Amino acid sequence: MTAGITAEARGAPSGAGVPPVLQRLVGQPRAATVLAASLASPVHAYLFVGPAGTGKRDAALAFAAGLLCPDGGCGACPVCRDVLAGRHADVAVVERHGASISVEEARAVGALAQRSPRFAGRQVLVLVDFHLVGNAAPVLLKTIEEPPASTVFVVLAESRPPSLVTIASRCVEVEFSPLDEAVVEAALVAEGVEREIAAAAAAGAGGRLDRARLLARDSGFAGRQARWRSVPEGLDGTGSTVSVLAAELLAASDELVDVLKARQAEELAAAAEAAERAGERHLPGRQAIEERHKREQRRVRTDELRAGLASLAAAYRSRLDAPGMPSRRVAALLGSCAVLDEAAKSLVRNPNEALLVQALLLSLDRAG
Repeated sequence: MTAGITAEARGAPSGAGVPPVLQRLVGQPRAATVLAASLASPVHAYLFVGPAGTGKRDAALAFAAGLLCPDGGCGACPVCRDVLAGRHADVAVVERHGASISVEEARAVGALAQRSPRFAGRQVLVLVDFHLVGNAAPVLLKTIEEPPASTVFVVLAESRPPSLVTIASRCVEVEFSPLDEAVVEAALVAEGVEREIAAAAAAGAGGRLDRARLLARDSGFAGRQARWRSVPEGLDGTGSTVSVLAAELLAASDELVDVLKARQAEELAAAAEAAERAGERHLPGRQAIEERHKREQRRVRTDELRAGLASLAAAYRSRLDAPGMPSRRVAALLGSCAVLDEAAKSLVRNPNEALLVQALLLSLDRAG
């Protein structure tokens, strides 16, 4: 940790009631306090709710470590290290394979819940992205309503859609909020990032520490923002220009994905090395790790497109401040901003990105 950066400055929880493993959480002191209070006598199910990138997954593993650790979450023993590294036999992380949680995957959760713990007195099942449970909700609800005494569920969700409401009523809810920019910056500095780079990454992260960490490793971040902001000057009323600009913007979005791939390669290599030290001939769960990596890549690409659209919208909004702006021009600029906002919202439906960006630029070009 960089000298002079305290846990409090990073937004990390501290105090006698919060064990070391939960003090690792950044910017979520309330969540850490709730979880610390639950360690001595946990209930059967918890629902962690909050936007992506706010630390829910890290918190789930830290909580699981606290539940299994003989010292209540020391953060340093073999149990804590194995849980935090994702290799403890009594902690299972369940992730979807498709666009939503399938009925078959929900049934697999039920089967996992019936397993007897191998080493500890309980097992922890971490269920990822269960705001996408959809039609599988009744199956999961039955499992959570009738859990084995030795199983604790930690359900992770970005929101509470109608399909999740009944399940949520059976869980202790723990809220996770977007992180303050200052907290994200301080966390990056504490991890060894130069302050100027940390400030820029935090400003572009939208309250997400995971995105900030990627941006801090990405030297092309500022250039991509400038490229999006320069789009209005580049449009000249021709379809060929729109096609070229769209291709450039989409290619730029892949730059951050390449940064992520490099980090993922490091993660995979470290996991393989740990498995080898443990006497494993092959890395257990390698396919699941690689599938998670692919989902992360898709999410980062979508996030980068959304960030680019936000930069472009900001460029149009900045023109509204020009003195003496004709009302007709104001209306055109506001219309362009509305089109950009709608395009950003449409990304949740996984559209064809090339067609989306081309159609968007054509619309902006016509608006002038």
